[in-house]
Amino acid sequence: MIVSFEIDNSAINYFHEDYDQRKESAVLENAVTKNGVNAASFNWHSIADNAPHFSIDLKTGDVADQKQSGRCWMFAALNTMRHDMQHRFNLPDNFELSQSYQFFWDKFEKANYFYENVIKTAKLPTDDRKVAWLMAAPQSDGGQWDMLCALIEKYGVMPKSAMPESFNSNRSNGINSLLNNKLRHDAVVLRKMVNDEHASENDLNIKRKEMLNDVYRMLAYAFGEPASHFDFEYRTKKDNEFHRDENITPQEFFKKYVGWNLDDYISVIQAPTADKEYYKTYTIDMLGNVVGGRQIKHLNLPMDEFKKLAIDQLKAGESVWFGSDVVKYSETKLGIMALNTYDYAKLFDTDLEMTKAQALDYGQSMMDHAMVLTGVDLVNDQPTKWKVENSWGPKVGTKGYFVMSDAWMDKYCYQIVVNKKYLSDKLKQAQAQKPIVLKPWDPMGTLA
Repeated sequence: MIVSFEIDNSAINYFHEDYDQRKESAVLENAVTKNGVNAASFNWHSIADNAPHFSIDLKTGDVADQKQSGRCWMFAALNTMRHDMQHRFNLPDNFELSQSYQFFWDKFEKANYFYENVIKTAKLPTDDRKVAWLMAAPQSDGGQWDMLCALIEKYGVMPKSAMPESFNSNRSNGINSLLNNKLRHDAVVLRKMVNDEHASENDLNIKRKEMLNDVYRMLAYAFGEPASHFDFEYRTKKDNEFHRDENITPQEFFKKYVGWNLDDYISVIQAPTADKEYYKTYTIDMLGNVVGGRQIKHLNLPMDEFKKLAIDQLKAGESVWFGSDVVKYSETKLGIMALNTYDYAKLFDTDLEMTKAQALDYGQSMMDHAMVLTGVDLVNDQPTKWKVENSWGPKVGTKGYFVMSDAWMDKYCYQIVVNKKYLSDKLKQAQAQKPIVLKPWDPMGTLA
């Protein structure tokens, strides 16, 4: 049965009378119209409830700043690596790995990945959901952990001094708009070649190479062309000793100075939706950046096991990459992420409550930002709040560090990256399973 309801004058009069009889309406209208929703609903008790003190607190140096770009996933991942490097090589607090270097190769590889998917879906109509999803955002700044691993495995890393930031890496909207224009134009050409010209695989690859040559040139103009060799120079933090490593490649630099086996680091998600069984692994159709590179793979676990892995890694002195819905109940200037930060429901006298699963299923929440866990406050061996290294510079939070309540983590944290050595034998077996393929628009496929 289809039920229809039209708003008429009697309904509007009912709404007006209800509003008018509420004693608080006038003062709340004044407060919200003058100050905005967040300021009017801010709960100052959240400051005291989320003091920046932690029983486990890793020393991780100065925070980075992604500026006006969507590279949080990249900053967070490179930060976990630099934390280890700073400790092992006595590097200064302001040392950073080059985010711009990864940015260049990510966009270059994403272009090729897009072409790959365009050709795979070329026989589908343009209004097919897969094609529409592809064309909505041919590429963007965002990504996931496995995507950065794919880049590093192919291109290595370099210090920020070897490829510093540029106008376009700090403010990516301009190059993103133009690059997506280019990719959509190329999609028209490739689909025509498949459907109208019945082009061979060889002809398609020749055309893709021509297209990628244009993309390479665009990115080199925007970010600068990445160097194949560079000199690594630095002074140690404690004793001010000078070091120089000459004519090193990015791949050699990663092996020598980072030295991680990236296969050891795996993604764990917390997705309590009915379609994702716990202790199973998942991947997402058409999600990635490097054709032939590392596959996106997530192990889904209950929240208690999810948090235990993060705590175990922090106890061992190693920071933890994580993804969350950072905008929910988050006060940026103070650096507080807590469920009691804003009293929205009380302010408007309405019910806003949804379970984590409902929020995912109905589009109310998804992972939109990646940061780094660098501490946790344990009381009776149970977490109460977490220390978070953000990538929004030192002017927010406590010199760039945020406090995340444990309850907020339960509600809005979706992904962590941990070393496989912290997994039990049962979890190692679960992680080794062949992943179930999810649809491209699944919330676990969103890009931080």
